[in-house]
Amino acid sequence: MLVLLPIALLAGAGTALSPCVLPVLPALLSAGGVGGRRRPLGVVIGLALTFTINVLLLARVASGVGLGDDALRTIAVVVLIIAGLALLIPELAAWLERPLAPLTRLTPKNAGQGFPSGLVVGGAMGFVYTPCAGPILAAVTSVGAATGRTVPIALAYSAGTAVVLLALMLGGRGLLGRIRRAGAAVTVQRVLGVIVLATGVVIATNEDVRFDKFIAEHIPNVSLTASLERSHFVVSREHEITGIKPKFTAVADKPHPILPTSATSDARLALAADSLPNAGPAPAFQNTQDWFNTPGDRPLTMASLRGRVVLIDFWTYTCINCIRTLPYLQAWYSRYRNQGLTIIGVETPEFGFEHDAGNVANAIKQFGIKYPVVQDNDYAVWDSYGNEYWPADYLIDGKGNVRYEAFGEGDYSTTEGVIRELLASAGYPVPGAMAQPKDVITPSSLTTPETYLGTNRAQGWASGPFSGTHNYGTAPSTLPENEFAFSGTWTISGQPAVPSAGAGLDAEVHARNVYMVLTSTGNTPRQVQVDIDGHPAGAGTEGGDVHNGKLTVSGQRLYWLLSLPSDSTHRLSLRFPAGVTGYSFTFG
Repeated sequence: MLVLLPIALLAGAGTALSPCVLPVLPALLSAGGVGGRRRPLGVVIGLALTFTINVLLLARVASGVGLGDDALRTIAVVVLIIAGLALLIPELAAWLERPLAPLTRLTPKNAGQGFPSGLVVGGAMGFVYTPCAGPILAAVTSVGAATGRTVPIALAYSAGTAVVLLALMLGGRGLLGRIRRAGAAVTVQRVLGVIVLATGVVIATNEDVRFDKFIAEHIPNVSLTASLERSHFVVSREHEITGIKPKFTAVADKPHPILPTSATSDARLALAADSLPNAGPAPAFQNTQDWFNTPGDRPLTMASLRGRVVLIDFWTYTCINCIRTLPYLQAWYSRYRNQGLTIIGVETPEFGFEHDAGNVANAIKQFGIKYPVVQDNDYAVWDSYGNEYWPADYLIDGKGNVRYEAFGEGDYSTTEGVIRELLASAGYPVPGAMAQPKDVITPSSLTTPETYLGTNRAQGWASGPFSGTHNYGTAPSTLPENEFAFSGTWTISGQPAVPSAGAGLDAEVHARNVYMVLTSTGNTPRQVQVDIDGHPAGAGTEGGDVHNGKLTVSGQRLYWLLSLPSDSTHRLSLRFPAGVTGYSFTFG
């Protein structure tokens, strides 16, 4: 435990110097640049205290009393605006300081004035201070204060941040002191007041969030703490905070003496299984919802599957990458289920409508899935594996231990080889021939990246998306490759984007196949116009769900818009009726 304290301290210090704090840094420096010598101390103590409380307790408290992140950001905005006005209006500052005077007892009497108001401003900033701390902070947040062991780590992280911010504020005060001595004290205070007010506006309009998103998308490795957090030293000790053992290393990262073929003997397969890493017992199925394709649709348990090889497949039915893996999963299930293999599809939803058991049942029927499937609506199974991807496969041996992981598409021969090894190790006779998947869809190599219509994960848009209802005007006559544009009026939130009648969406895409996740209110059939290069999609270009340039949207699922002879670049134009909702674009 003590080993992680200096690491948390360094991570906190690195966070204070990372670009993600730039939106709030001017306000912090301005708040500490005026008042007495105690004011910077008040700012950093207030920030450290509320930030620590936020990390340890806020998620639970907020969910219990209905106070969410938006309310806390609003509180911070109000405090910043008041603080900015106080800097501009000295009489207001004196009036606000008066009831906070008792707090001066917390600090030495000879240090100057301004500690109380600094404490309040810093406390407000602690709620909007955006960390770049990655695994260390995530572990602290996820475990919470209930264990008691996380408090020192959170305090150390906050202290590291506070020390650096205090140093920056003291340096800024020295510079400002010289300016004041030059006779510009009033001007300096007013400028700082404007900066604090501007920061409040930036936070109120979510520009700080957009800035962080820009940094994450365009400079993903800029965090000064990234190399520290990803180091073997930290990762190998992270379980001291979380109580969860470090994730095992994928078999592809270790020497593997045998890539099994149909000619490999069972004895050699069993021997090869011994070289696989062992991550320990597989987590139980917990907090799941409906089960499908089991006797009586009753839940399965890991204990009841002991002795069999189990493949856990995390998927969701609108994920095109998941859909393209289904032929392999079904081929493996058909080939090896009578030889000791059980496949369980864990349907962990990405979109809200994917929580619906009826939609999942329809998808299972549509795809012809025969192996068991369970709904993981609360991400309980997902989190127990520490999973981060759709699709993701975890192979469990006959003793109930996780032995292999595979993320995304591809490398199917290696996964099937490990299945055969684990079957032989568990004492099952392994069939001579490998599985033969049918209706395999091979994705093209260079396609337009996946994007979303909602604000949460949108990328590649010429303008927007903007939260709320907005008229995007007409689409540009030309678009760069891999860029998208709304037209007409859309109402957009974090995930869904709802067009008004006649609204459109244009994109310059490079792909062989184009898909889109769509729903229709009340599952009422509604038609979307699909044009390619200015003409209705027809024979040779239309996907499986489009006929004569018309896409009929009814159920809540992934729709196939275009199917082209080869990878190529085209202008895609969609025109929507009222009642249709869009979620994401995927390409292949």
